[in-house]
Amino acid sequence: MKIGIIVAMQKELELLLPLVNDYKSREVNDITLYEGHMGSHQLTIMQCGIGKVNAAIGAMTLIDAAHPDLVINSGVAGGTGYGARILDVVVGDRVAYHDVWCGPCGAPRGCVQGLPQYFEAPSAVVGSAVFDRDGVKRGLIASGDQFVDSVDALAAIKAIYPEVMAVDMESAAIAQACYLKSVPFVSIRVISDTPGEADNAAQYASFWDDAPRHTFDVLVSLLETL
Repeated sequence: MKIGIIVAMQKELELLLPLVNDYKSREVNDITLYEGHMGSHQLTIMQCGIGKVNAAIGAMTLIDAAHPDLVINSGVAGGTGYGARILDVVVGDRVAYHDVWCGPCGAPRGCVQGLPQYFEAPSAVVGSAVFDRDGVKRGLIASGDQFVDSVDALAAIKAIYPEVMAVDMESAAIAQACYLKSVPFVSIRVISDTPGEADNAAQYASFWDDAPRHTFDVLVSLLETL
């Protein structure tokens, strides 16, 4: 199976690449693609950078260059206090935008006019038994171009999506690119901090010591079953 994996940050890339066998790199659109194998799968891995524009450009570049059967976004996310705690892994059964508003044109908040409100992950992937373990949750991930670090900002997002489990800056943009190119997509994110809790910024700063490995352990388990 040909699988594309997208991460946003260099730290995430450095943790992921050692898990890949005999990878080589090439440049496409000034973006580095790392190509190798894990088990029977042919992997193409890239670091897109932070934010929705970087994520969308990266996703389209990867799809056009590698023609994957599935795209996975792996990384970190903020918690919302709903269903997932720090160090829990959230598998996005749906992803959506939280910062989109096209005006009074018939599309609800969070929805790009002409596109679905939610981008749904393939049921065969999110339904995998590898996710039936302690510390792994299935739920909604919402994306926007902001680091959510205040109670007010989080409340505004939850006013649109009361059931949102995690917030990030890339998943929905990658999902939209995959939707437009008819490529299945799933986002797997580990909760780094919870906006509104005491010392939220310090939670995020200290998180990088070992927490991203939680995500990659789940990711590797998934790849072994596909």
